[in-house]
Amino acid sequence: MKKRMLFSSLALVAFLVGCGDSSAPAQNETSTSTNETETSNGTETTNGADSVSLNLVTIGTGGASGPYNILGTTLADIYSTDFSINSRTQTTGASVENINLMEQGKIEMSFVMSDALSQALAGEVSFKEPVKNISQVATLYPNVVQIIAKEGSGINTIEDLKGKRVAVGDQNSGVEVNARTLLAGHGITYDDLQVDYLGYAEAADGLNAGTIDAAFLTSGLPNASVLELSETVGITLVSIDPANVEKIAAEHPYFVSYEVPVGTYGNDEPIKTAAVPNALVVRSDMDENDVYLLTKKFFESQDKLVNSHQAAKEIPALDAQSGFIAPVHPGAQKYFDEQK
Repeated sequence: MKKRMLFSSLALVAFLVGCGDSSAPAQNETSTSTNETETSNGTETTNGADSVSLNLVTIGTGGASGPYNILGTTLADIYSTDFSINSRTQTTGASVENINLMEQGKIEMSFVMSDALSQALAGEVSFKEPVKNISQVATLYPNVVQIIAKEGSGINTIEDLKGKRVAVGDQNSGVEVNARTLLAGHGITYDDLQVDYLGYAEAADGLNAGTIDAAFLTSGLPNASVLELSETVGITLVSIDPANVEKIAAEHPYFVSYEVPVGTYGNDEPIKTAAVPNALVVRSDMDENDVYLLTKKFFESQDKLVNSHQAAKEIPALDAQSGFIAPVHPGAQKYFDEQK
């Protein structure tokens, strides 16, 4: 009898201990889950729908002094902070190089000009075959064609460039692509010029030193290199007749007429020129939820982008889906559908 009572007591103790052991891990798991949520910048990033699955988002930009690089750096900082990922920029020769890097899977996102994007999709000019792995998430601010010469040079219109030494941008950059198109639309070829392939900073140095006569610096306004020149050596903004822009746009519809506002570079009157809208693009093979979150964060961060460069002021004023050149990414489409 005593043996049976002892056995029953031992069994009861074992049962109670077993129950206590089985409940401990459940309490620890709950605690761990709570900690993960609390350490994610106040958002539930452990929920797959609210977090970016990528560990790295590299944004292709352009020259170091241009708006692409300034805005891209700001955007990368926002992504890194808000999504707890490694986001960074890659300084490049801009549009054409960015598109090629995306096609090669080396970057996830980039700023490009619509003319280069159009040519990439068609497999024309700088692209031997159509680029397929690229989708658009937004139409951005206009990239303004700024043709500059030293003050007193006698170069006032695009026709005056004939016979001059002209910087047309980095070879195969978006700047160079639209420079070539605009020149051709005025009956001017590279054979009529002495061409130098120079980026923003190098072109500004060349004008300052007198080694070139004029330069194409196509970007958002203001361009830091042009602004510095206007304050140091004095410049002339070369004009482009709107009627000629309209004729060129008949074949290249991404071109629009544009006026550089008074006072942008100390100019006393608006300067007529051309502009090409910029585009923000991603690889088509990126996850839909990732692109949705990246697009959403981009549009929700306009104040920070404007603080980094005033060209971003024109982004909210545009219908984000107007003028799309490339197919919209499904993730971006999801964001746009939510805004309706």
